[in-house]
Amino acid sequence: MDGELKYPAGFKKFDYCSPRAIKSGRIVLHDLGGFDKLNPFTFKGEPPFGLETLVFEPLAVASLDEPFSEYGLLARDIELAEDGLSVTYTLDENARFSDGTPVTVEDVAYTLEILKGKKVHPFYPYYYKDIVGSEIIAPGKIRFNFARKNRELHLIASQIRVLSKKFYEKFGFGVKSNGSQPAIPIGSGPYVIDKVRYGKSITYKKNPHYWAKEHPVTKGMYNYDEITIKYFKDQTIALEAFKAGEFDYLPVNIAKQWARDMKGPKFDSGKIVKKNFIHFNNAGMQCFVMNTRRSLFKNRLVRQAMGLALDFEWINRALFFDQYTRSNSFFSNSPLAAKGLPKGLELQYLKQYRSILPKDVFLKPLRPPRVTRENSLRKNLKKAKGLLAAAGWKVKNGLLVNDEGRKFQFEILLVSPSFERVMAPYAATLRKLGIEAKYRTVDQTLYVERLKKFDFDMIVTTFSQSLSPGNEQRNYWHSSSASRRGSKNYAGIHSEAVDGLVDRIIYAENSRQLSSACKALDRVLWYGYYVVPNWYLGSHRISYYRKIHFPEKLPLYYDPTQLLMTSWMEKAQ
Repeated sequence: MDGELKYPAGFKKFDYCSPRAIKSGRIVLHDLGGFDKLNPFTFKGEPPFGLETLVFEPLAVASLDEPFSEYGLLARDIELAEDGLSVTYTLDENARFSDGTPVTVEDVAYTLEILKGKKVHPFYPYYYKDIVGSEIIAPGKIRFNFARKNRELHLIASQIRVLSKKFYEKFGFGVKSNGSQPAIPIGSGPYVIDKVRYGKSITYKKNPHYWAKEHPVTKGMYNYDEITIKYFKDQTIALEAFKAGEFDYLPVNIAKQWARDMKGPKFDSGKIVKKNFIHFNNAGMQCFVMNTRRSLFKNRLVRQAMGLALDFEWINRALFFDQYTRSNSFFSNSPLAAKGLPKGLELQYLKQYRSILPKDVFLKPLRPPRVTRENSLRKNLKKAKGLLAAAGWKVKNGLLVNDEGRKFQFEILLVSPSFERVMAPYAATLRKLGIEAKYRTVDQTLYVERLKKFDFDMIVTTFSQSLSPGNEQRNYWHSSSASRRGSKNYAGIHSEAVDGLVDRIIYAENSRQLSSACKALDRVLWYGYYVVPNWYLGSHRISYYRKIHFPEKLPLYYDPTQLLMTSWMEKAQ
């Protein structure tokens, strides 16, 4: 993005990929819930885990050990125009779909047209809206034109996963009117779909004729001959299946499981390994999100009171074995997090909205409520009671009611039963304020559908962040996404200040402007009290069978799936 690349022209492989990697073996993974379609780009239904990344390929690939760089894959050459208003791709003449047909500029143009149209999930046309169109300028050469200058847009454009025009024009783009699925999709990626049991399992098989097997951005990756995904109802069942040998690799996001449940002869013998893999990811924000589309959460004072009722210190000590750090930013664990009081360019950005922003944005650092000797839970609840009273809520016969006699009651929608143990103490604390908070776990399919329609009062979710925030911020916070079904603006935020700062992030011209805009947005979101901040971990907790091997050098910015794609399995003796 800023003209600096770690890897020079002609590099052989990424540093975090091992030359010792063995190409063989079958690995079994897991996912929760189910799947009912084989198109990851449409709105309705759920695709299987891995489909988008294993079968479909982008024009360029991000390096996992530098935050702002991509290297050509389907694109052999990438030229950004001097005015920043277009990017031109020259395709690799060797690129092939799994059926042997070449990847052409017509496929790229078709893909952009589809992703900006009405047949796909609304996220895509929204995310790519500043790419106004394409033009084929020579054989194997295509230009994307931009609506306005955006220092990240050529990287965003390069992430587009190219579809086969011939295939989708023949078989259609989605589920047919009679409910049947189209033919098994093809892509140019390292794997093809081999076996499908809808809702139960899917197997991807290595394409023996994969065109990029010796490409520098794939060298030492995608080492398994087969990857099978098995589906389980919930995390508890999945853990027991893992210990029984049903699958081979388990990222763990439940502290209790990591500390107490992952024991037994296989762990003692070393057959199953438990390991913390350090990363340097922007931790973003995991939180309880309040849906401001509900009248109950429209008042900012009410939302502030909800945060005062969370006793993180007790939860971390009693339930999480002190494994977590409290989130103190929407960009936690990164240099983009707001620190101290606003100053310099960050302050300039905020001053434009001073008349509509809470004074705390300018006068207080970002600091979540704490429960300590000096600041007890009782003290926090007294403050919460005062905020609720100021918002028109009073305790009557032990219940919180407003002037209309409406009770303060709501539902917390969960997808994992493991979170019920976290919600139990939170709901108990809210009861001390006269609030009735019920929590309910539903199956994955229903949960996803309800989120798409914003049909919830409160949920637990994570807003993931990179070290280069950009267009995804529109999807998270911008008022234009608040009523767009399928967006991640779960809170329903409508704010002129938020909209303006999101635009400053997207159209920042240098790293200083980007950092300042992120910090300013951080403060505005924080003191809007749209969420109750949770916690984060500076490592990936992963358990795996000893037959799996990893490179000696790890990437810096990665998730457990990306790490897995650099691993390999020893050959059976």
